[in-house]
Amino acid sequence: MDIQLKKRPWYIRHRHALAGGLLLAALTGYALTLALGPNRIRISRNNLQIARADTGRFMEYADVEGVTQPIMTLMVNAHEAGNVLRLAAGEGSMMRRGDTILLLENPDLTREIEDLHDEWERQLITFREKEIEMERQSLTLRQQALQAEYELQDMERTFALEQEEYAMGIKSHAQLQVSEAQYRYRLASARLQRRSLSHDSAANAIRRELLLAERERTHKKYLRSLQRLQNLAVLAPTDGQLSYVRVVPGQQVSAGTCVAEVKVLDRYKVRASLSEYYIDRLSAGLPAAVSYQGRQYPLRVQKVVPEVKDHVFDVDLVFTGPLPANVRVGKSYRVQIELGQPETAVIIPRGDFYQATGGRWIYRLTDDGRRAVRVPVEIGRQNPRQYEVLSGLQPGDQVITGGYDLLGEAEEVLID
Repeated sequence: MDIQLKKRPWYIRHRHALAGGLLLAALTGYALTLALGPNRIRISRNNLQIARADTGRFMEYADVEGVTQPIMTLMVNAHEAGNVLRLAAGEGSMMRRGDTILLLENPDLTREIEDLHDEWERQLITFREKEIEMERQSLTLRQQALQAEYELQDMERTFALEQEEYAMGIKSHAQLQVSEAQYRYRLASARLQRRSLSHDSAANAIRRELLLAERERTHKKYLRSLQRLQNLAVLAPTDGQLSYVRVVPGQQVSAGTCVAEVKVLDRYKVRASLSEYYIDRLSAGLPAAVSYQGRQYPLRVQKVVPEVKDHVFDVDLVFTGPLPANVRVGKSYRVQIELGQPETAVIIPRGDFYQATGGRWIYRLTDDGRRAVRVPVEIGRQNPRQYEVLSGLQPGDQVITGGYDLLGEAEEVLID
């Protein structure tokens, strides 16, 4: 007899299909979770740089390397053209003001000076000859005036006598008129002689002044030529070190050519190159300091070179106090240039997050320190050690400041 089998439940009969469906659904859900959920990455804490946001005194400054240079470098130019006759000092020599650097020779200038000397002597002779001639003319005019005065006095006596004779009836009226006419002529002639003598004296004075002025001009021209001859010796303009000489013996040099360079070594400056990021923040007068062997040496910004080359610009700083030991040209120092007064702010240490995110966001750790998520931040000022956080973080928040090259575009970081 047949035994009727009991029918199994549907979920038993279709258990394989159900298991496959559940597995497919689980895989689909996992895929959707991965696709729609946050992009996570798991990484070891040892590969990350984690820091704490704190409230502190923020000082904005630039930390750069500066090179010591002389406070001033003077270019020495030749005042006269010529050929280099001899070098009197070599490169590296310590010079005193007025020491000879090199000697030039210029035969044309020598001949010109000799010609001016001859012209000066001719001017002296000519001046003396004209002085003698004017003196002789003056003597002649004085003699003529003296003769005219004598003749006038004689005519006055004669005319007075004839007037008496006319009164006595000895002389006629016609004779008296002739004598009066002669007297008046002599009187007018004497006046003219005196006026001519006066004019001659004034003219001689003017001619003498003109001759003296001409002689003085010639003399000054001759003295200037002698000064030009002295300029053939190129001298050090100040105390310092002759850094280099640009000419060699026998070389022809034009007037105004730079022939040497003297460095003033009684004071020093420090030249530093900064990123163009700071160009609007720096100005002359800002304080700075050099750290050397555990001491701070104060400086002051003397000049900001406004020209930017390859994204950097130059700044000159001068020492305002004692100098570091063994300071010398070409020596390098770390220089901190202050860009403002210390202020209280939320600060975090520097890291590569700023380069990776442009300072727009950062990874902030959760309270348990096991995860970190992106949060937007606003970064303000910065110095070589810190960033100022304007918004997005609170004091006490822990953030990832380094290791961003390993994190990619992850939205969430799981920290082991």
